[in-house]
Amino acid sequence: MSRVPLRLAILEATRVLTEAGVPSPRVDAELLASHLLSVPRGRLGLTPLVEPEIAEAYRATVAQRAKRIPLQHIIGTSPLGEIDVEVGPGVFVPRPETELLLAWALAFLESAGRHPPVVLDLCTGSGALALAIAHARPDAVVHAVEKDPHALAWARRNADLRASDGDTPITLHHGDVTDRTLLTELDGTVDLIVANPPYIPDGAALDPEVVDHDPHIALFGGADGLSVIEPMVANIARWLSIDGGVGIEHDDSHGDRVVDLMERRAVFGDVSQHRDLADRPRFVVARRRRRAT
Repeated sequence: MSRVPLRLAILEATRVLTEAGVPSPRVDAELLASHLLSVPRGRLGLTPLVEPEIAEAYRATVAQRAKRIPLQHIIGTSPLGEIDVEVGPGVFVPRPETELLLAWALAFLESAGRHPPVVLDLCTGSGALALAIAHARPDAVVHAVEKDPHALAWARRNADLRASDGDTPITLHHGDVTDRTLLTELDGTVDLIVANPPYIPDGAALDPEVVDHDPHIALFGGADGLSVIEPMVANIARWLSIDGGVGIEHDDSHGDRVVDLMERRAVFGDVSQHRDLADRPRFVVARRRRRAT
């Protein structure tokens, strides 16, 4: 059999994914081809023809995505910052919006000038945020907490992979971020806390990739989406060192309430809200005051 034009295969894949309601059909079609061919997406044009068996494998992969199986589950990895982490059933897939929280966190560490900085990632899931920080700041002492044992297993796998690749190892903890007895040994010592907790209000309408495949323990935060964030704030107050910073990702429906939760505690100052690229409120940051006022 003759070889198949890759451009036509991608066009057909785009049509199939469009009919299936996939939000970014052309992008996903190209990313699936890039994964299958082990070719960067921007260089797919340099592969004009593929063997028939490759074309058939590509069609099968596209059919999986058309069933609304997450792209990252099919590829097996998800990017954050300068790293990729492995993901699959049982763990939350990192979102592009978290890149903004990562960028803020790295900028905060740079401005704080503490060496080595102590970092704590709450609700770490796959470990992506903690590991991205450890990769960018090899001098950092990074701790990460996860309640769900299935997600923690993914985080351990990713931590081992990053360490074997030369990154500074992180310390993983199995625990509940709302537990007032959690990690008391870190009280007053943490320079930076980042958190991407469950924050979606119960009953929210979600894409099939999310509601059918992301673990619900990582998604939903009670009726108002704040059942984890609200009690977690008290722990953040005791963990942070003086002038330490915190960034908490949240649902775009309750950003003002997260700001209020922080401002009601006199130990927090410089509370501000950050928006994502779609101009939606996405995460709140604050600094631990030198003294309560």
